[in-house]
Amino acid sequence: MSGHSTYQPKTGFERWLDARLPIVRLGYDSFVDYPTPRNLNYWYTFGGILSLCLASQLITGIILVMHYNVGDAFNSVEHIMRDVNYGWLIRYMHANGASMFFIAVYIHMFRGLYYGSYKAPREVLWILGCVIYLLMMATAFMGYVLPWGQMSFHGAVVITNLFGALPIVGPAITTWLWGGFAVDTPTLNRFFSLHYLLPFMIAGVVILHIWALHVVGQNNPTGVEPKSKADTLPFTPYATVKDGFAMSVFLILFAIFVFYLPNALGHSDNYIPANPLVTPAHIVPEWYFLPFYAILRAVPDKLMGVLAMFGAIACLFALPWLDTSKVRSMRYRPTAKIYFLFFVVACCILGLCGAKLPDDQVIPHLTTFKLIDADLNSFVWLSRTAALYYFAFFLVILPILGLKETPLPVPDSIASPALSPEQKG
Repeated sequence: MSGHSTYQPKTGFERWLDARLPIVRLGYDSFVDYPTPRNLNYWYTFGGILSLCLASQLITGIILVMHYNVGDAFNSVEHIMRDVNYGWLIRYMHANGASMFFIAVYIHMFRGLYYGSYKAPREVLWILGCVIYLLMMATAFMGYVLPWGQMSFHGAVVITNLFGALPIVGPAITTWLWGGFAVDTPTLNRFFSLHYLLPFMIAGVVILHIWALHVVGQNNPTGVEPKSKADTLPFTPYATVKDGFAMSVFLILFAIFVFYLPNALGHSDNYIPANPLVTPAHIVPEWYFLPFYAILRAVPDKLMGVLAMFGAIACLFALPWLDTSKVRSMRYRPTAKIYFLFFVVACCILGLCGAKLPDDQVIPHLTTFKLIDADLNSFVWLSRTAALYYFAFFLVILPILGLKETPLPVPDSIASPALSPEQKG
């Protein structure tokens, strides 16, 4: 889609460098003259926002590492907060930056689902995005362990024990992760090493993700491929100004959490030093893991619960081949749009269920007045219902709907709904 390069070196040095390492040409073709669909809305600005989040996490993480001590993890975090100049700011930016990262990535993924950004020829682009998401989850989990508070320690115990459910190799993998026979300092050392390594792997896959995007071109709300210059605009200044405005608004939200609500997305038990002899009343992961945690708890069998949890992520990888519709955007698929709305609601319900105790009552009055059985009114049954719909959406609804649904007429080109006949002429 990018076409022939239009970059023209203007100085002798630029011509000399361009003949040996055309890095300026690469930047110009990728971020200045790159043709983008003219109808992109603000849902498409989250790619730039995610790049900003990654840069923020890398910079703040590198600074925090300079003052972190695995041998005295909890106290070193308190040292950063109390004694290091602006250490509180760097740590709150890093901790809340992880949540901002996941807010942006979930919006980015839902947008991709709605507008069909996973369909041909963008299958590899989508899969690379799923790989980034998987690496983000691993990085975030290991980072959550590093403060070595009560929730960090017991969260590590719960999650690493899941690998023990795997037949034959499970116990060996668990022992290797622990570095012994229980979660202890060797475990923390492994997690610290991997937490430092994985963000650079994420950055590498992000480069591949952007490369794949520039090869196949960007999708758009209509799902129609650009056919002429009337369908596109240069990336700069149009997309850069829009992305810059969206980033500014996002940074305001980020600043509100950092300066006014720094611990709103965390857990108070993590300010208590890790103690293997005292278990918190309710062990919960960070909010961005709650839907998958709810799926894990919805299945009575431990192994099947682990497989269901990882299967929920595997569905994302298989999505380009599960959706059989020839129309990309759900803007022209009215029935799919309704099912997608229910899917978003199911994901939110799973997040709510993951934060609650399994036996808590969804609507206490129904049980009090004996209008419904207590077991059926529990969050575990609500999470089972939502998890069933989650899997049905990918494995049943999308494959069948693509064959049975009658979509609305799709525009001939991107410019058709955007330009008048005089402008197109």
